[in-house]
Amino acid sequence: MRTLHLFTLLLLIASISVQAQESDTISYPVIKFDGTLKNKFEHASETGMSRFSVRNSRIGAKGIINPYSSFRVQIELSDEGDFKVLDLSGTLEPLEGLSFTLGQTSIPLFNSYIVTPGTMMFANRAFLGKYYLSTRDLGLLAKYEFNLGAVPTKLEAGLFNGNAINDPVWKKKKSFGARVELGSMKGARVTAKMYDYPRDETRDFLFYGADFRYEAERWKVETEVMKRDSKTDSYSDMLSYYLQGAYNIPVTSRLFDYLLPAVRWDAIDERLDESGFDVNRLTTGIGLGFKQKQFSSILRLDYEWYFINNEIPIFAEGAEMDSDKITVELLITF
Repeated sequence: MRTLHLFTLLLLIASISVQAQESDTISYPVIKFDGTLKNKFEHASETGMSRFSVRNSRIGAKGIINPYSSFRVQIELSDEGDFKVLDLSGTLEPLEGLSFTLGQTSIPLFNSYIVTPGTMMFANRAFLGKYYLSTRDLGLLAKYEFNLGAVPTKLEAGLFNGNAINDPVWKKKKSFGARVELGSMKGARVTAKMYDYPRDETRDFLFYGADFRYEAERWKVETEVMKRDSKTDSYSDMLSYYLQGAYNIPVTSRLFDYLLPAVRWDAIDERLDESGFDVNRLTTGIGLGFKQKQFSSILRLDYEWYFINNEIPIFAEGAEMDSDKITVELLITF
């Protein structure tokens, strides 16, 4: 019933958005309705098992109430069968470039193009975007954007409950994080970040890392490294990185507007010894995509090769998790 009520509310917001756009006399609120549908078929070659799944079905709204305030609402109708509330936040911008977001929102640690279904380069996330930490929490996030000479610069800092999403627990020790970003999504960009996460007596971590990306008109390359230091003996330290790139090839077709070949190498390690990373993975893919004014989609075909030096607990859930696999994905965003 709660899912139905939220879905109805978002449809109402969408209708308000259309009405606002059709009227020249209404300036505020400015509301945009958006969504993501991510359907997959996977086959694990080592076990011979396969499955169909709806990996993500997100629906949300972004709204500008007046020049100084806005909001973000987003729900996940089915995350591998589970309903989740993702974003529930309001933002105040008292000065140009300075904003404060209060509520459930993204922590200043992960790049959105690695963890957001609608912007990922592959059907499956990189190791560091999947196995480290939830991407959202309840708290307060401050951002300040300005130009450092000719370089666009963004500073972020946040204080959070440190208990992941949808759980407003009472705690003495809060999680906090910060990130500095230099550059923009077009051209060169580099960021450095850290996040302190004292969840409980056994799960007390410090995350830190850096990334670099470069995007030209038709190609882009991205790389990132992230370390998890455990402050208790209950969990081990962890190190992970990825290097990925893609090239956009325009085509003339009734169905598709471009081809997107992509390749990624990522690795994850818990032993941190001289034997190399515990698990390495090579992912290659080809995407067939089209873009319209309001809708965009891509049909992906990915293949993953796993190279395992040492078994690690995060892959113990099932034999298919670290099996070589082929994935066919249809991603619709609007």
